[in-house]
Amino acid sequence: MPKIIEGTVNFDFPEGFVLQKLDMTTFYKKHFQSFAGGVKAVDILAFDSSNPELWMIEVKDYRVHPRTKPIDLFDEIAAKVFSSLACLLAMRANASDNEQLFADQALKQTRLRVVLHLEQISNPTRLKPVVIDPKVARMKMKQRLRAIDPQAKVSSIAVARVPWVAT
Repeated sequence: MPKIIEGTVNFDFPEGFVLQKLDMTTFYKKHFQSFAGGVKAVDILAFDSSNPELWMIEVKDYRVHPRTKPIDLFDEIAAKVFSSLACLLAMRANASDNEQLFADQALKQTRLRVVLHLEQISNPTRLKPVVIDPKVARMKMKQRLRAIDPQAKVSSIAVARVPWVAT
């Protein structure tokens, strides 16, 4: 089973999935990260070699630290998706052989899927409220990302609506 860790969340994918942390690639770190004044990438790119879907996964874990960024969460995710797709195009043309191969395979997927993996406090209080209602998050994901994925998803450890398992 392919596995990947993002922050404190462990992801276990079914056999056949190819995984990449885009911001950990040499091409991203040395060439693309500073493009156009600085860009950010989604946390995980994943695709199943037998299914034509490229999964773009953004992980937000607010169990320990609340959100403090002034930018709207969903605008941030949309920008990361946009930058990640641009990075894949540039990587396919200009990266090392292994990274070019990954980018080429990822861009051959015929369906783009976007997932916000959102972890929040299980027992919210006035001092530690939930950052956003998951139902509102699903609606906003679909609104902001409909050109890329009209069925964008929100998942968590407790509520998995995706083909992998998070712990």
